[in-house]
Amino acid sequence: MYTTFIFDIDGTLINTEQAVLGSLQKLLRTNYHREILQQDLAFVLGIPGAVSLRQLGIEDVEYANKCWNELMREYQHTVHVFQGIEPLLAELREQSVTMGVVTSKTKQEFLDDFVPFGLARDLPHVVCADDTERHKPNPEPLLKFLEISGAQAETSIYIGDTIYDYECARDAGMDFGLALWGCKQPDAIPAKYKFEHPQDIFTLCSR
Repeated sequence: MYTTFIFDIDGTLINTEQAVLGSLQKLLRTNYHREILQQDLAFVLGIPGAVSLRQLGIEDVEYANKCWNELMREYQHTVHVFQGIEPLLAELREQSVTMGVVTSKTKQEFLDDFVPFGLARDLPHVVCADDTERHKPNPEPLLKFLEISGAQAETSIYIGDTIYDYECARDAGMDFGLALWGCKQPDAIPAKYKFEHPQDIFTLCSR
């Protein structure tokens, strides 16, 4: 039985793939005259924007990240909460478990991109990219979560959609559940649990 449920945001709670990749593709085309297919940019899903930009060889990371976030607004209409997430969080709240998020979003991105959906009220413990020096797949974000929440790794589960999420949980000594509804490479991620639907997560409350 788990008493702490920790969620990734992008690709797990909300679908931001088109917004993230579409806006990045437009940034590269408009500002850097680089045409890259979205499928070749998919590696950025699950890691902080600044890290992604450096991996793309961009030097003015702070400026580029600012432009990227501004372009994201053009794609905001494509972002939505995955079906089944809201009832899941409501049911978990009734069980009085500890809940929260560990995300590669910055605090400002969390406020701009996630809070408007109204899910944050059920997720009081939050670790964003600017809360730690190291980021997923390093375990530091999850260890920070345990520190601020008072939770224990052995009774916690982290739920995400990428290999970075799995490696972060593994190295933090925590079980991992894969959100198949947002995952692109399910066979490549050796998760303890693979959830077809958000409701499947609720069964872990009564184990």
